[in-house]
Amino acid sequence: MTGTVYKSTGSWYTVKSEKGDFIECRMKGKFRIKGIKSTNPIAVGDIVDYELEETSDTLTGTIHKIHERKNYIVRKSVNLSKQIHIIASNIDQVFLLITIDNPPTTTSFIDRFLVTAEAYGIEAVLIFNKIDTLNDQTLDDQLYLQHIYQEIGYKCLRISSTENKGVDKLKEMMIGKVSMFSGHSGVGKSTLVNAMEPSLHLKTTVISEQSKQGQHTTTFAEMYDLSFDARIIDTPGIKGFGIVDMEPTEISGYFPEFFKLKDQCKFNNCLHKEEPHCAIKAALERDEIAWSRYNSYLKILEGDEEHYRTDSYGEDRAASDETRK
Repeated sequence: MTGTVYKSTGSWYTVKSEKGDFIECRMKGKFRIKGIKSTNPIAVGDIVDYELEETSDTLTGTIHKIHERKNYIVRKSVNLSKQIHIIASNIDQVFLLITIDNPPTTTSFIDRFLVTAEAYGIEAVLIFNKIDTLNDQTLDDQLYLQHIYQEIGYKCLRISSTENKGVDKLKEMMIGKVSMFSGHSGVGKSTLVNAMEPSLHLKTTVISEQSKQGQHTTTFAEMYDLSFDARIIDTPGIKGFGIVDMEPTEISGYFPEFFKLKDQCKFNNCLHKEEPHCAIKAALERDEIAWSRYNSYLKILEGDEEHYRTDSYGEDRAASDETRK
């Protein structure tokens, strides 16, 4: 029998059969997927083969095969730095929810996420959420940030779940597709899903006024069928987003605005740091590339791990201005 994994708790997997039934399944033995060192061999979105088992009064199953994945998106394992954790697989598009200060989302986090999406061939859309909470300063910051990513070519949406602004546009983009929501804890992922599908009643919490940080309300990644012919994968809040298994010379290829200029550099293996006649550095000096993006690139290139909310967007911007001097 074949089905789709809708929820993973680490030891049990909720699988939706081709008939539409949900079966709780376990994994048969250990799976080793060629080329992937993962802490979780089975992920939400996986297509699997399973066998039914009758134990006492419940019907369960055993997964014995994972079908080849169209794609998947990963982050570094929290405890095992050399391994990855697959967040979800077989995704049509991923929406990264961003808030300016409620809680703050850094440009470093955004760029690391986008680089990972580019590397795994998944279309990424940026959602600037909670626009109803912005004041004059944070509105300027939000519009400036949106301008940077729209100029690169990323789709951006401005949304207020509480005031239902932009929600219909988002729903249109999701019809007929498997979408994933991601972002820090507290950016409003579950609230937004509830705004689109109130019957789900996903648990939400308020932001701590003292720390400006959210609390985890989603414990495990889970897929939901929505009434408007769409599927959404809601994920736990991500603190940091470590880049996995990328050679230094390939990183710039996942920055679309860098990729367009790479062949104009004097050296084929240019790392866009100190090399002469570098097209990326020249574009940077002409303000054709955002300094925040270049700073993110350097951090990834140097292997710096992103520390959760060590700076706000405003401080990122200040750091960029200082580098430019």
